[in-house]
Amino acid sequence: MSSLFRCSRLLTLAAVVGVVSIMGCAPQDTVSEGETDAVSHVQEGSLVHDGQELFGHYYQPEPFPRPLPDDLHSHEGWTWGSMAAVFAESPDRIWIAMRGELPLPEGAEPWTPYSLLNPSRGNAPATDDNGRRGYERRYLHVMIAVNSEGELVESWPQHDEFFDVRGGRGPHKIKMSPYDDEKHIWVVDDNLHEIHKFTYDGELVLTHGQRGVSGRGPNNFSRPTDIAWLPDGTYFISDGYVGTRVAKFDTDDNFIMDWGQAPVDRTNPGPNEFNTVHAITISADRLIYVSDRAHARIQVFDENGNFQFMFPTGQRGESLPFAIEIFRDPTGEEFLWVADGSSNRMLKYDLKGNYLYGWGTPGGDYGHFSGPHSLTTDQDGNLYIAEVFSGRVQKFVPRPGADSAKLVGQQLREWN
Repeated sequence: MSSLFRCSRLLTLAAVVGVVSIMGCAPQDTVSEGETDAVSHVQEGSLVHDGQELFGHYYQPEPFPRPLPDDLHSHEGWTWGSMAAVFAESPDRIWIAMRGELPLPEGAEPWTPYSLLNPSRGNAPATDDNGRRGYERRYLHVMIAVNSEGELVESWPQHDEFFDVRGGRGPHKIKMSPYDDEKHIWVVDDNLHEIHKFTYDGELVLTHGQRGVSGRGPNNFSRPTDIAWLPDGTYFISDGYVGTRVAKFDTDDNFIMDWGQAPVDRTNPGPNEFNTVHAITISADRLIYVSDRAHARIQVFDENGNFQFMFPTGQRGESLPFAIEIFRDPTGEEFLWVADGSSNRMLKYDLKGNYLYGWGTPGGDYGHFSGPHSLTTDQDGNLYIAEVFSGRVQKFVPRPGADSAKLVGQQLREWN
């Protein structure tokens, strides 16, 4: 990242938030090893205002991914669409699920993320006469992978039309099981009520759900959202925006059971009652952590659906845990990180639900967030966050000497 780019970004942000003093805008290699104090001043790559660390212990991101090539069609006048999901298989293969490209207004710079347009146009620029949000989008490059530099290395154009369905909006999550040596790619499509399993080279081998049919059953879902696995291949699907359950399947893809219901008293929801079952992740001791998004809390169960405990991520109406994932620090200890789509911050908890640390701020500039919806790290410790309202994936690179307790850490991948 150039020192000129970083300096201009810091000056811009300083003007926005009223920071008076900025330390020297020097290249990355001038940052002293071991520099971790980010409490009261602006550092190289870490702007702090009123005690709030805007980028945590990461550098401020540059634009990412790089512009796509015009090999199959022209991209003139088009830019990234809503970025719902990202998964880092490795530093050189970061999978991205995009909800179609969006048109740019006349005069806009090529590949400008929607959050940086003035005025911003959100992630769905127009509504047609039938009420379809974002009908102007075109379903191209829905499934891609890029390398650590943001360059395209994989694309599945054969599946673009697969997601271009009236009533759909494209993928909600893209995941790989950490225990699957064959590296199947799983894609959850919430609006079409389906969960798809692809081979590593893009062959569709399994679909759960019936397209366009909402329901609760062994093969019916109601806007499913996410998926997580146990070491033996058993997996759990969070279901979902309309559904109020977690569904469990065995390693042969057979339905085993489900649990969850709508709250009896919406003003006082109890255990095992959900409103927007939005994400799911599993700890090493086989506890199932579930994002109960509209209730602003995380509920925890054993693998048979027995409630264990729950904890809030903030006040209802002021917190929306969009994404949750468990990561490991250098000692192997696990922590839960939450991408909060209301406060637009990254929040760290221990596995008992105690809040430990947070960073980030809302906004459209690079390093700020507008709807952080999916988070993942590669083996080099780089953090990738997909944003639904900004139209981008952001890559956060750890600063030299960063405090490991303030970095997101490593995801489990037994096939490394």
